Amino acid sequence: MSKTINVLIAEDEPLIIGLLKNIFKQLSESNFDWTFKLHSTLNCDSALKKIDEAIIGTPFDLALLDVNIPPSKKKKVLCGEDLGMELRRYFPQLKIIIYTSNNDNYRLNNILRSINPEGFLIKSDIDYKGLIGAISRVLVNPPFYSPSILSLIRQHISNDFLLDATDRMLLHELSKGTKTKDLPNFVNLSKSGVERRKRHLKEVFNIVDKGDKKLIQIAKEKGYV
Repeated sequence: MSKTINVLIAEDEPLIIGLLKNIFKQLSESNFDWTFKLHSTLNCDSALKKIDEAIIGTPFDLALLDVNIPPSKKKKVLCGEDLGMELRRYFPQLKIIIYTSNNDNYRLNNILRSINPEGFLIKSDIDYKGLIGAISRVLVNPPFYSPSILSLIRQHISNDFLLDATDRMLLHELSKGTKTKDLPNFVNLSKSGVERRKRHLKEVFNIVDKGDKKLIQIAKEKGYV
């Protein structure tokens, strides 16, 4: 007897929704143990409505979330990452696949830390056949990470230190060109606190240069920005 897998799709491109529906049909036809019930949504508000229905009804088993889905108008749910955190609250056994065209390391790191998805894909890394393989892997033996995500994870494993959220935000703002005097507007530090944190980061990265250019260069090489 086949198992019905309840799937939430949060994607604002109808063409991609159609592609995903074809993939699930193909998976069902190739594996008679799987039957999929799909719930597709075009924005955060419609996804939140489906989540509310699933809380009192049938829980989701799998969610595919586009990071850049349109935000909610009523709640502080602005993207697929926020939806992922909402889903984790209510469905602890849920398997989440996040996909995005964004290759900004700071954003990718945040998603890994906040959601720890069972599948994490950069769109440019993967084709139709690869997507079929990714979904199958997540259903049977997660996790599945596309090559860019694997590279990012390897960079961090090879480092013998960890940066906290303030460190990463500070580096992110510096990489965008934010001036040191303006950093207290973005991180919860005083001006003197910013300077101390920058000195500490330069010690961590073994940088003797007094400027910020080398700091950002090394942080990029290590996958933090």
